[in-house]
Amino acid sequence: MELGTINYSKPEYIETASGNKVSRQSVLCGSQNIVLNGKTIIQSDCIVRGDLANVRIGRHCIISKRTVIRPPFKKFSKGVAFFPLHIGDHVFIDEDSVVNAAQIGSYVYIGKNCVIGRRCVLKDCCKIADNTVLPPETVVPTFTIYSGSPGMCTGELPECTQDLMIDYSKSYYQNFIPLPT
Repeated sequence: MELGTINYSKPEYIETASGNKVSRQSVLCGSQNIVLNGKTIIQSDCIVRGDLANVRIGRHCIISKRTVIRPPFKKFSKGVAFFPLHIGDHVFIDEDSVVNAAQIGSYVYIGKNCVIGRRCVLKDCCKIADNTVLPPETVVPTFTIYSGSPGMCTGELPECTQDLMIDYSKSYYQNFIPLPT
């Protein structure tokens, strides 16, 4: 699956020393609690809620437009507690998705318009199809495809999923090129 060039306006993005590209149109709340491990792209109109708890995003991750990433919470008798959210390496989250998971492993693909319920755990090498709603505390096993509302296992992924996701995320980053000025 060859990707074409994805152009962006250079003044609209901030590029960090470790190669992260973050849109100025995105909102990073509590940026001191957000860790991007390198070569991660956060596109326009995203919201990352580091003000609630720590958010760690691995290398070569793509967070597409209008995605909301917020740490999971649990209600207690004394109130609400938020927990850190860890996203692994080579993760692609497509447009208009809301992620409220406890953990997302590496080599994970989340489709367009998905809702990942609070405290869900997505293991390495899994895929969430477009328009899927995962109920709270769902555990998505390795090499599975989840789809539907509520999200259920509807298929399996090949063992080469890790290699495919590495290739996909790296080529997306390499093809994410500023418009000529």
